[in-house]
Amino acid sequence: MKSHYSMLIQWSEDDQAFVVSLPEFGEGCKTHGATYEEAVKNGREVLELLIESYEAEGRTLPAPGKLAVSVSA
Repeated sequence: MKSHYSMLIQWSEDDQAFVVSLPEFGEGCKTHGATYEEAVKNGREVLELLIESYEAEGRTLPAPGKLAVSVSA
């Protein structure tokens, strides 16, 4: 899959999981994973399904955004 959409991955103490947000698709578009790698995999799968769904329904895909993220240890 080749796309230019953002995936924001953050650790959630409450959920004890990595939470993935797909900001261009709305605030409620999220998935998660027990490990960072699993979260990335799940995020990519959801993104692929969203793109396929939009295209199948003839909907216009949201414009890829620019997301500035700072990483802290």
